[in-house]
Amino acid sequence: MKYTALLLCLCNILLFGSCKNHPSAHDGQPTEVMTFNIRLDIPSDSANSWNHRKDDVCRMIAYYRPDLLGMQEVLHNQMNDLKRGLPQYTVLGVGRDDGKEAGEYCPIFFRTDRFALVEYGNFSLSEHPETIGIKGWDASYNRIATWAILQEKDNGQQLIYLNTHLDNDGKTARQEGVRLILNKIKEIAPGIPAIVTGDFNCTPEEAPLQTLENGGMENASKAAAVTYGPSWSFHDFGRLPVEERVLIDYVFTTKGAKIDRYRVVHDKPDNGYLSDHCPILVELTVQ
Repeated sequence: MKYTALLLCLCNILLFGSCKNHPSAHDGQPTEVMTFNIRLDIPSDSANSWNHRKDDVCRMIAYYRPDLLGMQEVLHNQMNDLKRGLPQYTVLGVGRDDGKEAGEYCPIFFRTDRFALVEYGNFSLSEHPETIGIKGWDASYNRIATWAILQEKDNGQQLIYLNTHLDNDGKTARQEGVRLILNKIKEIAPGIPAIVTGDFNCTPEEAPLQTLENGGMENASKAAAVTYGPSWSFHDFGRLPVEERVLIDYVFTTKGAKIDRYRVVHDKPDNGYLSDHCPILVELTVQ
C-alpha cells in the first residue's frame, strides 16, 4: 500500500509538472512577421530587374519562414511568381488600380499550416475607402490596404493583420491614411489584437508614426527587447551612401504585445540585391 501511494503521488507530481510547463490554449505563441517592399517589375532596372531577383527573394523568404508577410509594390506577374515560389503560403490582395489585377498590390501572405482565414478585405487610402482606384487627399498615387482576420489553428486565437504602402509625396495622405487605418481596425475587429506592416514612406520622427503610437500601436523598431542589423531599410539597390539611407519600413502591433526581436535583414545575394529595400523581420507574441 505504501508503495502504491508513493507511486500515485509521483505520477501526480509528474502530471502536474508537465501540465504546468505546457502552454495552455490561451497562451500566445511567438509569431514571425516580415514586411518587404520588393520593388515593382521595371525592365529599366536592368541587372536589378525582377527576373534576376525573384528566385533569390523566394529563397530568402523560405529560409526565414515568417508566419505573416506583407509586401509592397507587387505587380500581378510578381504575384504569380511569388505564389509559385512560396506554395506554403496563402496569398491575399488586389491591384490598387482596379481592385482586381491592375496596378501594385499590397498583398498579405500567411502560413497555411498555422492560420485559417476568417475574413478578408481591401480598402483605398482615400476619402472614399470603399472605392479602389482613386487617389486620396494630396497623394501622387492610388494607395490601398489589405487586411485579414486570421485564426490560429491550434488554439483558436484570432488577430487582424493589415498591410499597406503610404504615399511617397503626400504628407496629408500619409497622415490621413494612418488615421483611416486605425479607424478601420476598430471597425473591422474591435478588441482583437492587430499587426500592421508596410512601407510608410516616413522616417522615425515623422507625424504618421506618432499617430499610430497615440492610437494604441507599438513600433517594433523601438519596443523590441533585442534589435539587430542596420538602422535603415531603403538603400536604392546599394546606390545611396550609407549616411543617406533611411528607415521607412515598419511593423506595428497592438500595445501590450511582447516584442522579442527586431531585425533589418541586410542579406545580399552574390549576383545582386533582393530589392531596393531591406526586409524587416520581427518576432512578437500578441496578447
